[in-house]
Order: sequence, then structure tokens, then C-alpha cells
Amino acid sequence: MRTLSLILMLFLIISIHAQKKVMQHEDKALWNQIRNANISNSGAYFMYGLVKGEKDQILHLKTTKGESIMSYPRIKKAQFTQDSKHLIFSVNDWKDSIIEMKRRKVKKSKFVKDTLIIYTMASKSLKKIPNVKGYDVPQKWSGIVAYYMENIPSKKGKSDKTKTKSNKRVKSVSKTNGYHLVIRNLETQKEDTLPYVTKHAIAMNGQSIAYSTTGIKGELKSGVYRYDVSTSSSSLVFESHSKTKYPQLGIADSGNKIGFVVDADTTKSLIKKPNLFAWKSGDSEAIKLVSSENNTSKLLVSSDQSLRFSKNESRLFFGLRDNPIVQDTTLLPEEIVNVEVWTYDEPRLYTVQELQVKNDKRKSFLSLYDFSADKMIQIADRDFDMVRYGDEGDSDYAVIGNTTPYMLQSQWTAQRPMDMMRVDLKTGERELLGKMIYGGNSVSPKGNYLYGYSRKDTTWFTYNLKTLEYKALTKGKQFYNELHDYPDDPRGYGSAGWTDNDEKLLIYDRYDIWAFHPSSGASVNLTNGRSIKKTYRYIRLNKEERFIPTSENWMLSTFNADNKYGGIAVYNSKRKSLKQLKESNHIYGSLKWASKDKKNRMVYTRQNFTEFPNYWISNTSMKSSKQITDANPQQNEYNWGTSEMVEWFSLDGRPLKGMLIKPENFDPNKKYPMIVNFYEKSSDGLYRYRAPSYGRSTINYPFYASRGYLIFNPDVYYRDGYPGESAFNCVIPGITALINKGFVDKDNIGVQGHSWGGYQIAYLVTKTDIFKAAESGAPVPNMISAYGGIRWWTGLSRQFQYEHTQSRIGGTPWEYPQRYVENSPIFNIDKINTPLLIMHNDADGHVPWYQGIEFFVSLRRLGKPSWFLNYNGEPHLPLKMQNRVDFNIRMAQFFDYYLKGASKPMWMERGVPAIEKGINQGYELIKEDK
Repeated sequence: MRTLSLILMLFLIISIHAQKKVMQHEDKALWNQIRNANISNSGAYFMYGLVKGEKDQILHLKTTKGESIMSYPRIKKAQFTQDSKHLIFSVNDWKDSIIEMKRRKVKKSKFVKDTLIIYTMASKSLKKIPNVKGYDVPQKWSGIVAYYMENIPSKKGKSDKTKTKSNKRVKSVSKTNGYHLVIRNLETQKEDTLPYVTKHAIAMNGQSIAYSTTGIKGELKSGVYRYDVSTSSSSLVFESHSKTKYPQLGIADSGNKIGFVVDADTTKSLIKKPNLFAWKSGDSEAIKLVSSENNTSKLLVSSDQSLRFSKNESRLFFGLRDNPIVQDTTLLPEEIVNVEVWTYDEPRLYTVQELQVKNDKRKSFLSLYDFSADKMIQIADRDFDMVRYGDEGDSDYAVIGNTTPYMLQSQWTAQRPMDMMRVDLKTGERELLGKMIYGGNSVSPKGNYLYGYSRKDTTWFTYNLKTLEYKALTKGKQFYNELHDYPDDPRGYGSAGWTDNDEKLLIYDRYDIWAFHPSSGASVNLTNGRSIKKTYRYIRLNKEERFIPTSENWMLSTFNADNKYGGIAVYNSKRKSLKQLKESNHIYGSLKWASKDKKNRMVYTRQNFTEFPNYWISNTSMKSSKQITDANPQQNEYNWGTSEMVEWFSLDGRPLKGMLIKPENFDPNKKYPMIVNFYEKSSDGLYRYRAPSYGRSTINYPFYASRGYLIFNPDVYYRDGYPGESAFNCVIPGITALINKGFVDKDNIGVQGHSWGGYQIAYLVTKTDIFKAAESGAPVPNMISAYGGIRWWTGLSRQFQYEHTQSRIGGTPWEYPQRYVENSPIFNIDKINTPLLIMHNDADGHVPWYQGIEFFVSLRRLGKPSWFLNYNGEPHLPLKMQNRVDFNIRMAQFFDYYLKGASKPMWMERGVPAIEKGINQGYELIKEDK
């Protein structure tokens, strides 16, 4: 009887698998992603958005018990109020409708405007407010929502934008004239309309709003106002004419001080000279603090630097700038000389300068106005333009840095040290900290220390900003990347932050969290995970947290390097005790905490290869958890896949790990085609969920597994100077180890990769015929010509990546010419016998697309079967949905043809002639025997 039951159960399992669908390309569009998930501060509510591909996002609101409250389509932005009484969001027209309007060439001004939705939890009621341009809510208090409208509705429901009380025609709303800002009381439903507002700022804590308006002639003076929420009244703090501009406006946290930049120049002058003003509670009007025409720096007040008050509101931070470089406006276009003059020793390569022109024009030097001393302090200048300060602006000192002397060499070193100085924020006095400091770009929360990690000596350090004492905290200790395999200085593992009042700095090594005293260097290991190869990392639940609290428990993420299990632990900082709360074959993440909930409720995601990262509700003890979302129930209908770790040895004897993906209905007695896909090291992602999608550069694992493929993703470790050989030494023995297991069809193995993966594939197919087909995306077949290329998105030279980073040659072509030749597939293309599909787009900003052309035309010259895909105007990865879909279809047809014996698509037989581009895609299959 027991045997019969087992047979029936096995038959049932087989039947279930047999009934599951094989995934098709169009099925990828069925998968939802979760966006903008959050828990209310009260812990009672949870919201999240569901979106399929590029369709409309649907908002879902639930109780944290899992009960559905409501859903709403087409949302753009959603947030709970601080008191958790309301959910506020905006919606737009259906995306399909927008597409149709574009197709009909409807003017954008005629498109449907956003609608603001206010959902009240207690009454479960919706309030809809149409024609809203945008909205804002206070960060740390509740009671109002502020939103912009283009028109003020009259009591009769009609737009009332053209008449004033005197029945005169008035100006229309616009970016220049301003829009109407409505302040709505969420409890009483009362609304105040502030007309023609050009800019506003809501105080962090105080119930005040600063705003600028162009006013209404004869009725409302133009200028800057303070709106008191408690009395629903505005008071004028600065009066101006209607054409005055206020490029920057800031308000102190308490709401008792307002700062603003005034540009009152109404001429067409190309050099504007704005002034800095401020107002404080009790004053009848604002006063001028800094004039562009008369200040000690002889610089202009910046219109581009945002304004910020220090925490105690004794300082106002602002920007100063040089006079702009202006064009002679009398010259005609044909009279202007357009020539690029590149010089060999300028700090920034010209291509970098071009991309940074806009920033250069807006560049400002951080400064402050000290209200208590009634004076201005210039902190930064043309050379020392990097600024760091602490204690939310109340620190005694700031640190400034100058990278210019080392910018030229960063072209090939990819590191940019700084000369650094300490600035006394009370006097402006400067003191040199040091020259050529690596990694010193952070200041402790209270502002007592400059700290960082220096890659040059693999050391975390501190500078006491009061005594200027330097302390090497980790000298001689292993706080650098233990798996480092670049011809460069190794990076550190980062830090968790500082405990209360800069008492301890928490630094990560590979596994543990260490607490260091910043001055003495004394340290203690808090987690002791090395012996069990478990990595601990601090989770910042409170996003506004400045210090890691020593009076509260800490939530930690965990990761086991051996079995790749993820988890969550809690560290009791008082008792110095550690407890594992969760650990399994999952990845845990996206923790969000209800900050005002006595039950300490929080939500988090859990995922593995077969489990979508849905949200779960629990409390910080995690004794009980409940799944609260189910984004993709349709997954159960499809033949999916499983993920497992495989191990083998490289050709030089190194133990290696990798991922093997099998179809859900895998039968070990069958032989399967296999696609090898890799980049560098991926085995730590063994339990990562991979949603079906129209990928931009890589095969989709569940899609190919569903269609009967195995996918192998091996880790690669590199030897300096020999990246291609390193890939061969790691990948090929991994493949042969799997072939020896008996379920891999050794005659039908493909390989796919993009960018660095594309290069390695280009190299491998010159050394082995083990692959029956290969897709190589954005490859570099010629390291010599690529060394002299430009990364067009950043303007940077590509030299650094060959000398010190990913390409791992370790020097220049004149230092190691043979290495460049040996690692360049271009010199061995005649040895390739593997059919190749190459994708390389003509707007690639990472890898020059002529590299893909070099590869293809060489293959073409030799008559090697090869196809080249160039998605016009697309960057390193195709972004447009139609192009991503096309790439997915062509790549699947390519591999199906070579690895599964499917029919050949027309585009592989005859291409897509230029005259047919965008018209005939050539997807149709040729009905003939291979």
C-alpha cells in the first residue's frame, strides 16, 4: 500500500509539472514589480505599488494585518502623513491614453493634468483635486498638504483666472509668473490659496512655510512671505517688484528664520549680481546679509547653491561664485571660432570638461553667514572646493579638499587623493591637515573627526579636528578586500557609522563589525563571525538617524559565505550579545520600520530563486512573520527552475563555486542544452530572485530554464596581467565538471555575456570550440585600441581600467605590449569556429562601439558565421522597451537554432536590409531542415 501511495504521489507531481506552461516572450510582461513600499509611522498601515513593465502603477493600501483597504491605478507619488491619518498621492492619465495622444500629435499642454488624492484612514474617504502640478507635505509634522494649481476654481466650478476684484484682466500662471499654492488643512478641509507662487519651503519642525510670489497688482505685493499654518495667515518679510527673481529660498527647522537670494536685475545683462537676505521672527522685514557688489570675497552671491540653516540656526550656509564667462552677443554664428584646444597637462581631459560645462557655469564656493558675529565666512574657494562639516552645521570646524594637483594622474590611476585643510568656522582661519590624502572625505556626525579609508596603505584613519592628531586605526590589520584581484590598491569593506557623540567608529572587515575608539585606536570585535564565515552588517532602520544608538538593539543583516544563506540578527549593545533571528536559503532586505509604533512593527522582503521578494510584516523580535503581498501568483502556472551551488577546481587548482539553474521538471536521466552566462563572481547571488523580464543585456534565467535549458554561472578569479587566461582557467573546467555529471548535452553548449562578460566570451571562443554558439555584447576585442578610447558618458579616458581596474593588464601598452596582444581576441580571430551574435550600440558611453565593429568586420573578413545588432541611439544597454523585446527575441531564436535544433529565423538567413529597417524584423522561421 505504501509503495502504491508513493507511485501515485510521484505520478501526481509529474502530472502537475507536465501541465505547467512553458514561458513565452509575451509572458514576461505579466510579472509585477513592487515599488514605493512603506509602512506608516503608526505601524497600522502598509502601502505599495504594483507595476508591470512600463504600464501604469497601481497603489495598494492594506492594514498590517493583511486586510485590503483600497487600490488605485495610475499613481505617480504616494506618502503617508507623519501622523498616519492620511495617505496622499497623485495620479495621471492612463499611459495608453498618453501614447494615443502622442500618436495623434496632441499638444502637451492639452494632456490631462495630475489629480491629487487625499485618502483619510478613519473615514475611508477619498478627496480628489484635479489639475495639480505637484504637492508637498511636512517632513516631521502633520496637518496640511501644499499643492500647486494652474487655475483657481471659482465657487461655480469654473476657472477664475482672468479677472481681479476690479474686473481687470490679470496675468496667467506660468513658470515666470508662478502658480497658485493651495494650503489645505487635512482636519478641517479649509484651504488657503497663495497666488502666483514661484518657490516655497516648508519648515522641518515649525508650522511655517516660506514662499515667494510675483503678486497681484493693486491687491498683493510681490516679494517673500512667511505663512503661519496655525493662524492661516501670511506676513510680508521682503517686498520687491513683480519681476524680481528668488533663485534660492530656505527656511530654518523651527520656521523662525528665512533666507533667500534676490535677483532684482530686470535688464538683459549677462552678469547678474544677486544678494543674500535673511529674516528672523520678530523683525519687521528682512535684512541684506551679503551683497554681490560689496563683500570681502569680491565674489558674487550664487543663484545655484541651495540655502541651509545650521541646526541651532546661528549660521546660514550659501554659495559664492566667480563672475561668469560671457559670450560677445554681437557676433554672428559664422564669426564664432568653434575649435577645441586640448593640452597635454591640463587637469581634466577636454572630453570631461565638455560634459561638465553646465556644472562649471554653476560652480559655487560654500560660505556661511554667522548671525551671532554678524559676519560672512568664505569656506571654500577655487582650489579647495570640496567641503565637509558636521553637527548639522554647528561644528567648530569644516574640512576642505583640493583634488586638482592629482586630477591628471587620475586619468590612469582611477584614484584621486586630496590636499586637505581644516577651516575654523568662527574665524575662517585655515590649517593644513596634509597633502595627498587618500580616502579622507567624511566628517563624523558631531564634526570632531575627519575619517576614511586609505587604499594606499589599506588603513582606516582619523584626524582629530581639534588637535590635528592623526591616528591609523587598522594599520597592519586585514580590513581590506580579501578577495581583491585587481592590479590596484584594495578597497575596504566600509563602515556602519558612529555611536553617540562620536564615541566609537564602527568599521567592517570581511565578516565582522568592529568598534574603534577614534583617538586611541582601541578596538573590539562585536560580532565574531569570521570563525563561521558569517558576515554581519548594520541595518539603519531610522533613515534620519545620525548616530548608532548604544541604548537600543541593532538590527543586522547576515550572510553565510559557505552556503550563501541570508538572515537577520539582533545585537544588544548594552549586554554585548548577539542573537540570530532569521536564517535560511533566502535573501532578506528592504527593512522599513514604523517609527512611532509601540509594537515595533516593521516590514521586510524575503526572496530566493523561486520566491519573488514579497513583503512580510513582523516586529523587531521577528518571532512571528506574515506575508503581506503576493505580487506574482501567476508564477505557479509556469515551469520555473531551481538554483543550486556547484563546486569544482580551476586549472591552477583553486576551489571555485558557481550557480547551476535547472528546469523545474529536471530529469537527471536526460541531457539538456546549457548556456554559460558569467561576469566576474556571482555565486553570492545563489538565492536572488530573477523576475522574467525583457533584459537589456543578458539572458533571463527563468525564461530559459522554463524552455528546457540549463544555465551555468561560474565565479572567476583573476591573475594580474592575464584576465582572458584567468577566465579560461575558471570557466572551462567548470563546464567539463558539469558534463561529467551526465545531464549536460556537451554538443549543445552556448555562452552569453555583456561588456566585461562580452570581452571574456570573445577571448574564450579563440581558445576553445566547446561552445556551439555565443552571444557577445559590447565586447572589447582589441585592448590596444580600446586603451586609447573614451568613456563617452563620463568623458574619461579608458586608460585606468587597463592599468589598474577591471581589464587587469596592470600597466601601459609600452610597458606590457605582449600582455595587450595576448589578451586581445582580435589577433586570434582566425581560430574562432563558434557562430557569434554581437550586440553593440552606436551611443555606447562605456565601451566604444567601434570595438564591436572591429570584431564583426574581422569575422566577416574571414567568413565566420556572425551577426551584428546595433540599436541606433541606444547606450551600453538598450533602454527602449521595443529594442529590449527585439533583442530578447533575436537572442532566443539564435540559441534555439544552434542549441535546440529549432528552425532558422529569416534575419539570420538574410539579415534585415537597410531599406527594411524598422519595417520588417525577419522573425519568421524558415521551414526547412537544418
